[in-house]
Amino acid sequence: MNQEKEAIHTTQAPAAIGPYSQAVRIGDFVFTSGQVALDPATGQLVDGGIEAQTRRVLQNLQAVLQGAGLDLTRVVKTTVFLKDMNDFTAMNKVYAEHLQTGGGAAPARSTVEVARLPKDALVEIEVIAC
Repeated sequence: MNQEKEAIHTTQAPAAIGPYSQAVRIGDFVFTSGQVALDPATGQLVDGGIEAQTRRVLQNLQAVLQGAGLDLTRVVKTTVFLKDMNDFTAMNKVYAEHLQTGGGAAPARSTVEVARLPKDALVEIEVIAC
């Protein structure tokens, strides 16, 4: 099965800050790179705590998915990286606002605490959608 890999790019989300794509489509699946809370207009980390950063991360992911013709309702798997697991409840509240399925199957998810994130962000999230 030889499927072409297609890079996804949108100016509505922060540009990649390294040798990677914002997302890659292969077949019916779109794999996003991790997003931190960078404002796409300024390239700077948004002010505020974990809730503000989680909201910006999910807005960035929505923009990347829109660039692929999808949206957050098509997410099947997420990985959440937290700088501090004590922020889990606050992150989860915002996450649920954006990834709640209205009775459908919620995405599978892994959440891990990490020592440090790019730009000293508090949260980074990557998704798989189809």
